[in-house]
Amino acid sequence: QVQLVESGGGLVQAGGSLTLSCAASGRIFSITAMGWYRQAPGKQRELVAAISIVGRTNYAESVKGRFTISRDDAKNTVSLRMNSLKPEDTAVYYCNLHDGYEYWGQGTQVTVSS
Repeated sequence: QVQLVESGGGLVQAGGSLTLSCAASGRIFSITAMGWYRQAPGKQRELVAAISIVGRTNYAESVKGRFTISRDDAKNTVSLRMNSLKPEDTAVYYCNLHDGYEYWGQGTQVTVSS
C-alpha cells in the first residue's frame, strides 16, 4: 500500500503564493508520474500539473506561467509552487501518483481571498 501525505495548503490573498508538498511512502514500485489535481465546490476534479519520471511536465492552461511542479526522486516527494494566486484557484488540491497503480492523497484546502 502507498500513502500520500500532502501539506502546505491554507488561506492566502489574491496575488500571493503557496507551496504544496506531497510525500509518498509505502510499497512504491517504479513511479511513472506524480501530479496535482484540484476540485472546487460543484466542479469536477481537474488536472493542475503533472511530472513524469523523465521530468516531462504538463500544466492546465489556467495555471501555466504561475504554477511550477517539481519532484525529488530520492525522497519520493512532489511539490507545487503556486504564484500569483487567484480566487478561482480556490479548491481542494490532491496529490496523485502512478506506479502501475494509481494513488491519491487526502487533499489539502487552498483558499484564495479577493
